[in-house]
Amino acid sequence: LSDRDSSVCFLPLCHIFERAWTYFCLYTGIPVAINNDPNRIQQTLRERHPTCMCSVPRFWEKVYTVIESKMAEMNPLRRFIARRAQKVGRRRNLDYDRLGLRAPWLLELRYKFYDRLVFTPLQRVIGVERGNIFPTAGAPLSPAITEFFHCCGINVLIGYGLSETTATVACFPRVGYEIGTVGTPIPRVQVKIGPENEILVKGPTVMTGYYRKPEATKEAFTADGWLRTGDAGRIDSTGAIILTDRLKDLFKTSNGKYIAPQAIESRLGEDKYIDQAAVIGDRRKFVSALIVPAFGELRRYAEAHGIDADDNVALTADPRIYSFYEERLARLLDDMAPHEHIKRFTLLPQPFTIENGELTNTLKVKRRAVAERYAEEIERMYV
Repeated sequence: LSDRDSSVCFLPLCHIFERAWTYFCLYTGIPVAINNDPNRIQQTLRERHPTCMCSVPRFWEKVYTVIESKMAEMNPLRRFIARRAQKVGRRRNLDYDRLGLRAPWLLELRYKFYDRLVFTPLQRVIGVERGNIFPTAGAPLSPAITEFFHCCGINVLIGYGLSETTATVACFPRVGYEIGTVGTPIPRVQVKIGPENEILVKGPTVMTGYYRKPEATKEAFTADGWLRTGDAGRIDSTGAIILTDRLKDLFKTSNGKYIAPQAIESRLGEDKYIDQAAVIGDRRKFVSALIVPAFGELRRYAEAHGIDADDNVALTADPRIYSFYEERLARLLDDMAPHEHIKRFTLLPQPFTIENGELTNTLKVKRRAVAERYAEEIERMYV
């Protein structure tokens, strides 16, 4: 990165990730365009064409579902070309470029062909055709979605951190990153795994303590000075960190099976018919979920199948729509453990919002608030 790059700021500046990133941009001489309305971010990207921008997984999930929807509408020939381009992009970008290797000349030639025919037009529609890196953190992003964008030549750079660590603890390195991880620790930051698989951090970017809260500060650190992150995970053979979930979000069913809700929600985020999801099941007999449909896609499906699509309430209450989602969930979670499968779910006619206190300012679900607001709907799933 250098002063030849440009960035767009659309996350709240009160959030450590955007704030630290913007400080870095200003220090480096990277001009930053401020987007004040999150609903305009797609338009802003097409106006500004940034080479870099920090974001949260929800942004890329929405872009992915739009692309998948457009591909589904293509004629068979164009769809075949797009899928073929993805295969070539995967071989070139993940099997060679990711490892710092030079691709065989024929593969490189084919990649350049598909880059001009498919990838660059796709990037131009999003507004990232000049892309360098796009740091993404704050919640898990599905490995399948991460891989898709890398195949298309869009460098979604996955990372991990907390306010208490001045944002970044780890991120994808330029060479040797592993899809499904949050990268390797940045220089001078140490990471190890503590009791209950908790990720512990030490380094110059770690806070000295909470302001005027000595007891909370004491609880936040181990006796030998490691910060307790509250996140569960492990370190693989390459030194990359694999996140499991927030320790406080992990729950156990009444059958004694541990569930990592974010992993399930991340998988659901791959589906173009699902906009938001909250997985339920703490001390319950089985896993359930509150699901907000992607109503634009769902209406198109409903109209094509003769189902009244004018009213969200009627749409989500229709037994045919429920059966449709039941089949999709079964396919989405097919390779997960049986106790992780969603046995029952409720389709909600309205989305979770920041204004209603159901989402954080980085669009993560506030589980307690959702559980309180939809207590009746949750209880009905366990009757």
